Amino acid sequence: MIRTAIVGTGGIAGICHVPALRAQAHRAEIVAAVDVDGARAEAFAAEHGIPTIYTDLHTMLQEQRPDLVHLCTPPFLHADQSVACLEAGAWVWCEKPAALSLAELDRIRAAEGHALAGAVFQHRYGTGARYLRDRIATGALGRPLVAQCVTAWYRDDAYYDVPWRGTWESEGGGPTLGHGIHQMDLMLAALGEWSEVRAMAGRLERDVQTEDVSTALVRFENGAIATVVNSVLSPREESYLRFDLTEATVELRHLYGYSNADWTFTARSPAVKWDPPGDVPSSHTAQLADFLDLHEAGIRPDLGRQTMELVTALYKAAITGLPVRRGEIDAADPFYGSLHGGLPGVFR
Repeated sequence: MIRTAIVGTGGIAGICHVPALRAQAHRAEIVAAVDVDGARAEAFAAEHGIPTIYTDLHTMLQEQRPDLVHLCTPPFLHADQSVACLEAGAWVWCEKPAALSLAELDRIRAAEGHALAGAVFQHRYGTGARYLRDRIATGALGRPLVAQCVTAWYRDDAYYDVPWRGTWESEGGGPTLGHGIHQMDLMLAALGEWSEVRAMAGRLERDVQTEDVSTALVRFENGAIATVVNSVLSPREESYLRFDLTEATVELRHLYGYSNADWTFTARSPAVKWDPPGDVPSSHTAQLADFLDLHEAGIRPDLGRQTMELVTALYKAAITGLPVRRGEIDAADPFYGSLHGGLPGVFR
């Protein structure tokens, strides 16, 4: 049995992580919950039948020795908490973004030993996404040509009243990092390595330090070109992905999760089919099943570096006004250590 602890008992923990763990009750059990707010931890444990609570991560790690820790805390805590868990011998499954920079992400990887870390990217794990990846990889839909990746969400001023939101120091970035990362990750999972980014971003409406909207053009190694939009200013909310290939167009419209019914397929000829096997919705539950398989086999999970490199390149391209190529942001680059590249006041 995989002994699991949940760190951070806010909404995402109860809505997504607990149900995912309950679905794997035959091989995982929740032994502890941790939150700096003791009353909130107590209420969470009572609601979900968790036997032990803590207000300190390090004490929990020392006393419980969990096999796996689900990190559901604010983004600025992820790197330090991931390293603490790994050094204590616990695997980590961390909410997005797993880190605030490539430097932090690489620090987490460097701390791995027997214990390994992975990030939550649940949109990769629905049946539709798996099927699309397979059909593109085998060439059944032809060659990828054009893609659209849109995260058009709405977050009002009250959303940013939470102290850690909207700042470079604690949230790390705006919708490019904290919201659109899921759709961009799914785009990358389908199309493979990107090669070049050109971008614009700005703070148009919200009283935050970071951007509240960004747009980008992305060229892929296979030649495909994508447009990307990340917004928290869109009253009609939608998550939209479109892939135009030589033999078909595949579209996905949803908001925070999808099933097969949310996919649309248009083929150039009747011979080109779209027939996904089964219907597993995108969810933490779907990803956790795969993650626990990796845990049992001792195989390193994906921490999302490819996606984080694209996010970082988008910020660099938007702030500098120059194209950014994959691989150019190394440890000597100012954007390696922070998404604002040392210019926190750039969006005024």
